[in-house]
Amino acid sequence: MTGDTRPDDFEAGLKPLWLRAQSGDEAAYREALSRIAVRLRGYLRRRLQGLPDDVEDLVQETLLALHLQRGTYDPAVPVTAWVLAIARHKLVDLWRRRGRREDLNEPIDDVPESELVAVQETSASQRDLEKLLERLPDAQREAILLTKVQGLSVAEASARTGASISAIKVQVHRGLKRLALLVKEARP
Repeated sequence: MTGDTRPDDFEAGLKPLWLRAQSGDEAAYREALSRIAVRLRGYLRRRLQGLPDDVEDLVQETLLALHLQRGTYDPAVPVTAWVLAIARHKLVDLWRRRGRREDLNEPIDDVPESELVAVQETSASQRDLEKLLERLPDAQREAILLTKVQGLSVAEASARTGASISAIKVQVHRGLKRLALLVKEARP
């Protein structure tokens, strides 16, 4: 498919393929995924100009998600809209994992030595947080550290710990509630 075709032409060619793929036509499935991959690369390259090495990984993650979620496709919805919704979720997941702040940081080699500041090992607030977290049950502490401190998604925390997604959500909720009570108790 050429890059100068209009989006509605792309959808018009993709939808029949996808519907045949949904009915079990393996050749149509491979062709649909191939066309989708080409489109995704362009879509993601434009959004990840500062992270070009991540484009192909994200294309593959999105294609895997499409494969795993193909049963959720509603034929009343354009295939491209469904694909882009999944791609956007994968893109947001990447930004969460990497932190969107990366581009705001200067390489340390470009900063004059006189401007470098010595970092204290731990701040008072960091020590306070550690003391509060120590008072939580292990499961709650781990769920909070993974999701709120390290910034992992609930699904990633679930995969890392072996706990279900629901269990991680419950542990985070209960842990944050307990932390709020501990903070109130600590106030004079």
